Amino acid sequence: MIRVPRNRFLSAAATVGIAVAGLTVAAAPVASAAPCTDIDVPVARGTFEPGTLGLIVGDPVYQAIQNRLQPRSLSGYRVDYPADLGEPASVQKGNTDLVNHLRSQAASCPQQRFVLVGYSQGANVVDNSIGISSDGAIVGGPIVATIPADLAPRIAAILLFGNPIRAIGRQVTGTYQSRTKDYCASGDPICQSGGTDILAHLSYGGQANDAAAFAAGKV
Repeated sequence: MIRVPRNRFLSAAATVGIAVAGLTVAAAPVASAAPCTDIDVPVARGTFEPGTLGLIVGDPVYQAIQNRLQPRSLSGYRVDYPADLGEPASVQKGNTDLVNHLRSQAASCPQQRFVLVGYSQGANVVDNSIGISSDGAIVGGPIVATIPADLAPRIAAILLFGNPIRAIGRQVTGTYQSRTKDYCASGDPICQSGGTDILAHLSYGGQANDAAAFAAGKV
């Protein structure tokens, strides 16, 4: 098993934090899990990522999906978890919250469908929730909850960015494989074993329109 050393990741995460702090925060879409919209978009943000759904990925991807799917109604949900390096059960808390949210929304809104978004540590949250363990990956952890099988047909698309399980040779397989777009920028050390370009890990907002087009094709 190849793993990016923890001290290297901590250094990379610190670099990401500094870089994010220097970005101008654009007005983000107001995203709350409104009852019974056509599409709900739960987003698991990256480690220490600011923004409504996530400055680097969640906010631009949500906006792009909203633009692409008009006039259908959209709601967003910020997965409630620490997204922290200092919280040993961070991913497990996100895993539990995401699955609970999907169960609740699905029960309240029988016609609603879902597009799941995860960035960096948040991609681990989504991986676990669809039954692909992130244990052993950077800021990963064991699966503690999975989306019930009867809800699987309502997961229209899954969008993953800088997914840490890729650096240890794993990927999304099985039920959700054809509905998943998993982005890993060249040189990104979080998702590419041997990668050295931490700025690549900040580049995924540029894929927002492509991700939205993929999601639109699955909804």
